Amino acid sequence: MTIDYNAKMPEKQDVTEVYNVDPLIVKSHYEIDYIHSYAQDSEFFRAIGKKKLMGSKCKKCSYTYATPRSHCMMCGAETEWYELPNEGRIHTFTTCYFGGEAFLKETPFNLVMVEFEGVDSLFMSRLIGAELEDIKIGMKVKAKFKRNLEFSPTDVYFVPVEEK
Repeated sequence: MTIDYNAKMPEKQDVTEVYNVDPLIVKSHYEIDYIHSYAQDSEFFRAIGKKKLMGSKCKKCSYTYATPRSHCMMCGAETEWYELPNEGRIHTFTTCYFGGEAFLKETPFNLVMVEFEGVDSLFMSRLIGAELEDIKIGMKVKAKFKRNLEFSPTDVYFVPVEEK
């Protein structure tokens, strides 16, 4: 048998690259498609498409959550959907200098915990359109929604409300 060493090998797109051997550091491409259900949280994502925020309210003790919950964490009873206001105030914030793949192009970015009047828990989201030195606890913010939905929590973000 003869081996043609000049023959072209088919191009392989998934190539593992070795960056170091002690410790061993390799770069490998990884890709996967997910099919999943939002199940009881589906209404939260449908509402974002209608430019609304939906939280949960306990049917028994009336504790209100700024995020979807099927059952109350206080008493264990079932919850029902509750429309949140689109405006709130910053309870606390942080600046993220590192992020997952979806946010690499946006780093650094600001995350805020938003408090809504009459709601017992907080809503975490990105704050866009404010410089770090301008962000203050208690600052008014309002929800904005992506035009092209990805049915992801990042479809909603907050921007500063101009005080009059």
